[in-house]
Amino acid sequence: MAGSLRQVGGKADTWELRVFLGRDASGRVRHRHVRFHGTRRAAERELARLVAAQDAAPAPVPEERVLWGVTTTINDAIAAWRDNGWDDLSPKTVRHYESIWRVHIEPAIGRRRIASLGTYDVERYYRTLKAAGLSAATVRQVKAVLHRSCRLARKWSGGTLPNPAADADLPTWGLDERRADVRSPDVEEVQRLLATAAEDDPRFACFLRVLAATGMRRGEACALRWSDLDPELGAVRVDESVISARGGAVVKGPKTRASIRRLALDAVTAGMLQDLRVEQDRLAAGCGLAVAEEGFVFSFTPGGATPPHPDAVSHAFDRLRTRAGVASDIHLHSLRHFHATALDPVISEAQKQARLGWSTVQMARHYTDGLAAEDRRAAEHMGRLLAGSAGSSAAG
Repeated sequence: MAGSLRQVGGKADTWELRVFLGRDASGRVRHRHVRFHGTRRAAERELARLVAAQDAAPAPVPEERVLWGVTTTINDAIAAWRDNGWDDLSPKTVRHYESIWRVHIEPAIGRRRIASLGTYDVERYYRTLKAAGLSAATVRQVKAVLHRSCRLARKWSGGTLPNPAADADLPTWGLDERRADVRSPDVEEVQRLLATAAEDDPRFACFLRVLAATGMRRGEACALRWSDLDPELGAVRVDESVISARGGAVVKGPKTRASIRRLALDAVTAGMLQDLRVEQDRLAAGCGLAVAEEGFVFSFTPGGATPPHPDAVSHAFDRLRTRAGVASDIHLHSLRHFHATALDPVISEAQKQARLGWSTVQMARHYTDGLAAEDRRAAEHMGRLLAGSAGSSAAG
């Protein structure tokens, strides 16, 4: 029976009836208490009636604890944002936010109550992160998560909670404290990487060749399917990307509308892809399978049903870079910088924008290590102009 009774104060005719109601949102047991006067048998009948009425009643709605108040912590706010907002974000962004929260916020300032924090406390926290060796980029990302969660907490609390991160400034990093930007490798370094990869794994060498020859993003190359290749035209279609997500890799749509594009392939790169298809067919046949046209080009599974994980190819590149004797400031993404830089004197920035799938022409400035052709022409024009002015003055 979901109830009990007990005699009250030693009186033979006074009973306390207790009916089990369930558990609240925090898991605590809830009861209904009723005082009854009469014989024990009458008390038992009344208890049975109360239990039957409780069983017949609609299931109670669990009571939720009040979240937004003086006890609300930063971790509470981020957890609420995760439950009411992160579903709208890409899996890669969610994974990144989760990492920032768990590593840098949850064990530290995340335990603090929002109502007890001021701008001074938040700025001290940022400086603590800098002193621990975090880069300016990472601390900016921490600030973004902290500011957004506190802003939402203020909104969801009806303005009763403050946003201590609203006016908090980041510390500054001197030139000697900043990490080096991703560098575009020179031709010799790229050739050394490709040659070393060809000795170890022709499939990975083909993957790197595609990145260097087309400027594709890492995830775009991981998502290439055999149906995307057009051997007669010597081109490849880019319309998907593989991203890292919780539990593994996920195939998703393009980064932007401009990311959907068709790219011409040089003869060597196209030939390497054809050779790779022959090898993938051979491996699949050995397992009693066939490579489907929708199979992934660089898959490590026979038949190509599963795309390669982007993080796995990055780790493989790091190991290759060491064997090839290439500097550590060259990363897998550096091959995209290499492609953009190498094209600078060959095609216009608008054409380069289309080939690399940028949403704006301004991205060319970010990905080009060398001087743009237009900038070089401007310098040469000013040099001729100044030389002419100097000549005129001398002649006068």
